Amino acid sequence: MEAVPGTPFGLVHLDVPPVASGPAVGSLVAGIASILVSVLVTCFGLAGADAGWGAWAAGAFALLSGLAGIAALALALFGMRQIRRIAPPPAIRFTGRGLAIAGLICGGIGLTVTAASFGLALFLQAV
Repeated sequence: MEAVPGTPFGLVHLDVPPVASGPAVGSLVAGIASILVSVLVTCFGLAGADAGWGAWAAGAFALLSGLAGIAALALALFGMRQIRRIAPPPAIRFTGRGLAIAGLICGGIGLTVTAASFGLALFLQAV
């Protein structure tokens, strides 16, 4: 507590601990989900190529994986913006820049693997 000069009052600074950013955590979860579902796209595309249903099943999971990857990218960008924002001392400070970067990378990898796997499934279906 600091005394305010010339008055009988004091000034107290509250220490608010930093909090992990929710969008940053969500981006990492969505990015990991995108990678896991992209593996299903590969598996169904390869397994059903001879039977004729591989591209359909891979397409359904590619849509799910693509949505999760896009959500990971959007949440990572929003989380990084939230973390970068400077707040005055009594406000809540957000941490988790590493989580947001990891979510951004996982979402990008998930989208890339999904696109490659779905392209492979369509190629195998046509051949």
